[in-house]
Order: sequence, then structure tokens, then C-alpha cells
Amino acid sequence: MPPSSGTGPTHGVGFGEALRAWAYIGLNSFGGPAGQIAVMHREIVERRRWMGEKRFLHALNYCMLLPGPEAQQLATYVGWLLHGTRGGLAAGLLFILPGVVAILALSVLYAGFQETTAVQALFYGIKPAVIAVVVVAVVAIGRRALVGRAAVAIAAAAFVAIFFFDVPFPLIVAGAALAGVAAVRRHRSPPAAPSAAMSAVAPAGQESAPSAADASLPDSHAIAERPSGLRSLAVLAIGLFVWLGPLVLLLALLGPTNVFVQEGLFFSTAAVVTFGGAYSVLAYVAQQAVSVYGWLAPTEMLDGLGMAESTPGPLIMVVQFVGFMGAFRAPGALDPMLAGALGGLLVTWVTFVPSFLWIFLGAPYAEWLRGRQALSAALSGISAAVVGVILNLALWFSLQTLFGVTGELRAGPLRLHTVELATLDLAGLGLALFATFALLRLRWPLFVTLGVSAALGFAWFLASG
Repeated sequence: MPPSSGTGPTHGVGFGEALRAWAYIGLNSFGGPAGQIAVMHREIVERRRWMGEKRFLHALNYCMLLPGPEAQQLATYVGWLLHGTRGGLAAGLLFILPGVVAILALSVLYAGFQETTAVQALFYGIKPAVIAVVVVAVVAIGRRALVGRAAVAIAAAAFVAIFFFDVPFPLIVAGAALAGVAAVRRHRSPPAAPSAAMSAVAPAGQESAPSAADASLPDSHAIAERPSGLRSLAVLAIGLFVWLGPLVLLLALLGPTNVFVQEGLFFSTAAVVTFGGAYSVLAYVAQQAVSVYGWLAPTEMLDGLGMAESTPGPLIMVVQFVGFMGAFRAPGALDPMLAGALGGLLVTWVTFVPSFLWIFLGAPYAEWLRGRQALSAALSGISAAVVGVILNLALWFSLQTLFGVTGELRAGPLRLHTVELATLDLAGLGLALFATFALLRLRWPLFVTLGVSAALGFAWFLASG
């Protein structure tokens, strides 16, 4: 369905030209959501001038309100604006396809050769660098999202709730959205949503984007009337069938205890409840996949995150690795490698199909509601809470990576993480501090930082082994 109520797109951007652009963006989208959004901004707004800054930010704001990977959803949204449903499908699929292929190949190599000394040495240096990447994400998002005391209070409350009291993530998101609306209404804090996500898009004060009048897709190219309820019902029905149909079939054939069914159901749930971008999603997925389901070890989760950080596509592609390892270790009658591949692809399916559904269902309403303050107000609260959630992820990864023995103590609703200080890996701590310094102060590219950390860790592991 065309994205406007007019006779169709009049922006002059050909579908073939768009396909080439999305393929280029997909192959060059490294560095997590901030880096991927920066690539899109450079190609769509600055270089090709397909839309203006304000229009791009509006699409980004809506995607940040959704559960799931905002960078992939943003690509789908922009593709839908340009060429309707086929444009959204093409943009979203080309954005994730390189990552799917890369993570599948790396998962096969990891599962087959994980026990070899060379592989262990390589990932020994990558794990501390991944901790540094998450720390940098906390700093980058925090600088822009924590505008005013209300935002700081929301972030602190989110961290305490998830780290010390294990409060369910959806409750944190809902509470943060309500707190953001309340804070804006009391004029305690301006909406911080655009800056939180755009922290790596353009330097402060730099006006490199075209005006709305110069863009191929002007602000006037929008839905002026309320979208059709009949269309919404049709999109919802088709989306739910495509998303949940395979799960219903697997449940009927294999039963609820089968690993494919468990993975499909869990990651379908994650697709609905994980708000706030890839890092907040990982906080939920990592703790559930490791502590509840036992699909992989904490250090293996960091290995998977290192794969996702160093390959193109959304950072959330790490879930494909989680699905692979879970099915690889419980293959049933299948060959373990085949089971792992099927598990990884199933998890990818149930993770990204909902993202397409949220865009095709909600983008017409987001266009119709452009300029409404309530969306920005709710997003300001969620953006602040994300800082606390990502800080929780950074601390959890650090404890699991740097200490050989970890545990938990519980007293009623209170949860305390414990470690044995004697098991602290000083070399790993040194690598994590080095990588953090390289990213924050030296401004090294992510690839360089990961490569140097991997090389240093490789050498140290072999020398000390």
C-alpha cells in the first residue's frame, strides 16, 4: 500500500536505485545501532538527499518507541515511505541479510572449533573489548538522554529495578514512558528522544543535512487523514500468520519441551517486550538465555556479541548465535550442525518478522500523528531508562567475564550479585580498560579496537597457557 493517501510516490527515487542504496547500507552497517543509524543518515539524508533531517528524526523517534532493533525498523520505515510495502520489505531484508549469512558461518566455525586453543585465544581478547563497547554505549546515550534531573532519576530507578530487584523489563519500560509524560507535563525536562539515538549521527552544531524543501521526500508527503481500520486489521492478520504460523506448526509436531519450540516462543516474547534498542534487548536476552534456559554460557554470550559487533547488520543478530548454540546442544534426531542452523534461522525469523509488522501496522499512524507531543514525551522517559538498563548489561557482562566464580544472594525481592575476588582476571581487566580508553579518548574505530584487543588477548592467552 502506498505510504500516502495520494496517487503514489512522486519523489523521483526509482525502486532499483533504492535497492542499490539499501544493499550498500546493509553491507556497511557496522558498530551497533548508533553506527548503523549514522550510515543511514549519511546515505539517505546527507548524500542522496531523499528526505530532510526533521523527517528522518520523526521516523527514528517512532522506531525507538517500538520493541526490537530500531536501526532495522528505521530502514524498513524509510523504505516504506519511499515505495510502500515492497520498499519496506526490500530495505528491511537487505539490512539484515549480510549479518544473517555472516553469523551463520561464524556460528558453524565456533561450534565446530570452540575447544581449540586458537579459537579460545582469539575470543579471550574480544570479550573485554565487548565490555568496553557496552560501556561506551552507556556514555554516549547517557550524554544525550539524561537531560535534567527527571531523566537522571528515571535512569537511576531503571538500573536499581533491574539490577537489584530483577523487575521485569516490560514494567520498567511502561513506568519510564509514564514518568516521561509526567515530567514533560510538569516542564521538568524537555523530550530527549532525538538526541539519545542520534548521538553518533552528526557532530553537535554541524548542519550537513538538507532542508525539507531540498529533499526528494518533502514533509508534505504524508498521511493527512486517519489510516483505514480495515487496512490495519488486514496487516495485523497477515503479520501474525507469517510470524506465529511456523511456531504453531512446530508446537503441534514437536511439543512444548522441544528446543525449537522453546526458542521460538521465547524470542517471540522478546520481540514484543524488549524496548529501548539492541543493548537493552541484550540485557534481557542474555540473562534469560544463560540463567533460565541454559542455552549457552555467559562467556559464550560475549563471544556471540563480539561476532555481531564485528559483522554487518543489527547488533541484535547475536540472537541467531544464541538460537544456533541452543539447538546445537539439543539436536534430537538431527545432526547438531543442521539443528543449530535451523535454530538460528528460526530465532532470526521470529525476531525480525514482528519488526516488519510494527512498521507496516503503525507507520501510517505515526505519519498521521506527526508533531504530537505525547510520543516525544513517552520516548524521553524510555530513552532515560535505557541508560540504566544498558548500565546493568555492562556490569553483568563485566562480572561474568572478569571473575572466574560468580553467584547471587537473595533476600526477599532484593538480589545481590557476588564474586570471588581471588578469581579476578587482571589481564582481562587490563584489556577492558585499554579498549574503553581507545574508544572514548583515542577515538579509535570499533574495528581497530576489536582487532587490537583480539591480537593482544591472543598473544597473552598463548604466552600464559
